[in-house]
Amino acid sequence: MRTMLLLSLVTLALAMTAIFLIMVRLTIERQVHGDLALDMQHSLETFHNLQEQRQKLLLRESSLLSELPSLKAIMTTSDPRTIGDAGVEFWKLSGNDFFALMNPEGGLEAYYSNGPALNRKNVENALRESLNSPGSTHLFASNGRLFEISSRSLTFGANERMTGLGYVAIGDALDENIAEKVSEAAAAEVVFAVDGNVVAGTLPQVLRNELASGQSGLLHRPIEGLEMRLGGERYLASSVQLQAATPSGGGVQLIVFKSFAEERQILARLNRLVTVLGILAALVGVAMAAFITRNVTRPLESLVAGTRALSRGDFTHKVREEGAEEVRELSRAFDRMRGQMQRAQQELLAAERMATIGQMASSISHDLRHYLSAVYANAEFLANPQIPAEEREELFEDIRAGVLGMTEMLDSLLVFGRTGMLLQMHPESLVALVDRTLSAIRSHPEARGVDLRVQPVLPLQVEVDEKELRRALYNLLLNACQAVRRCEYPAWVALETSILPEGLSITVRDSGPGIPGAIRGTLFQPFVSEGKESGVGLGLALCKRIAEAHGGSIHLEDSVSGHTAFTITLPRERILEETPRLAAERR
Repeated sequence: MRTMLLLSLVTLALAMTAIFLIMVRLTIERQVHGDLALDMQHSLETFHNLQEQRQKLLLRESSLLSELPSLKAIMTTSDPRTIGDAGVEFWKLSGNDFFALMNPEGGLEAYYSNGPALNRKNVENALRESLNSPGSTHLFASNGRLFEISSRSLTFGANERMTGLGYVAIGDALDENIAEKVSEAAAAEVVFAVDGNVVAGTLPQVLRNELASGQSGLLHRPIEGLEMRLGGERYLASSVQLQAATPSGGGVQLIVFKSFAEERQILARLNRLVTVLGILAALVGVAMAAFITRNVTRPLESLVAGTRALSRGDFTHKVREEGAEEVRELSRAFDRMRGQMQRAQQELLAAERMATIGQMASSISHDLRHYLSAVYANAEFLANPQIPAEEREELFEDIRAGVLGMTEMLDSLLVFGRTGMLLQMHPESLVALVDRTLSAIRSHPEARGVDLRVQPVLPLQVEVDEKELRRALYNLLLNACQAVRRCEYPAWVALETSILPEGLSITVRDSGPGIPGAIRGTLFQPFVSEGKESGVGLGLALCKRIAEAHGGSIHLEDSVSGHTAFTITLPRERILEETPRLAAERR
């Protein structure tokens, strides 16, 4: 009960802690997810603010450049080489990443950019598209680079006399520098993608490749609040369309990634806190269990100990009166019951003792009269001097058999009357022990005319009390000889030895009429006998006591008309040595 109570309280504490942890975790996850989504929105707003400032700056710079007389003078030459050579100075003057000059028809005269060369055809197409939206910026990509440009017309004169000289376009690259500025302002990872390809961003190249090979569709259409994994890390991602696809190039997207690393840190701190609380709850549960044990379960444990002692027959064990009043009253009632059972047992033992004495006296008196009658009658015959010597010898043998029978009966009574059997264990040869037993049984009158069959005895060394084990085998063989003399079958008795998994087995078989069903249940109890002219019914009871004293057992293996078998089994530790042949057969 104490263990169950302790386990119940600890389990309850741990279960409540786990439930609390799950609830808090889910709440924190929802809160953090909402915060990340809000941060994502702020990140996009931050980029839009930066982009708006950059667009205004580009428009202002392009407007100023379009008013430069020197730039207009160059365009009046209409000479591509002159325009290309002179345009470098204006590009350096502007300080932009991209600079281009176009003729009045929109044809590209010259362009300049930092970094690798661009595809001239892509540049010309993008610039012509930008002319369709004067006063605003335009995005275009070429050779893995992304630019935001602003175009202005170059004119000469005013009003009706205004003449178009061409166009000037400047732009800034949306590269890693811009991405880092946006990332720092938004506290998130950002990338720029054109037509599903990442052209710039703060993500490492490995994560860019993983993003490009993913199936989320993030690089192809606007998506908001998508949970995904990159490099084993959880991210919340959103993408916005900066410019739709045009004939000169694909659509441009800005993608923002917000890591869940902060959430993991919060949850890790929360897990540690809840773990500490769980340990404290478990300790409180143990303390409560100890308190309840001292006041409830310990008195009940004392009652259980008293019950176990009573079941063992120990009537001296007293139950302590402690705990609640109800438990103390139960202890007092148990003590009263113990006293009543002790008195009842004493009375029962006295009655059984008297009944046993009466039964034993009845059996002894009958059997002793049988033997004494034979001795007395034969003694009277011996007193007649006219009886021949040969008949005297037969009469003397009958008297001797009667005396031996009474001696065996008294020895059995003395052995059975001992309160404890003290064995003298010594190493003995099983072959010699069986031979001595067979020699003794062959000299008994009851064995006359009985075919004693003995299979080859196992050549074993056993640790037994040789005298007591011989007595048990002698009783079994004598009972078998007495049984076969009362049947019409050929009288034979067989002794077999074998090694079983549980130990050494010694079996005595006979061709007798079998054990009557009425006494099979009490066969090994004292003074149980059936169909014998003499004997007090102690033979099998003694066999049982001797076998159990050796740590073994005896049982009725089989009993039908014409075949009965008793088996004594000794434990394997009684076998000290066995021949190599037997060891090999057993393996």
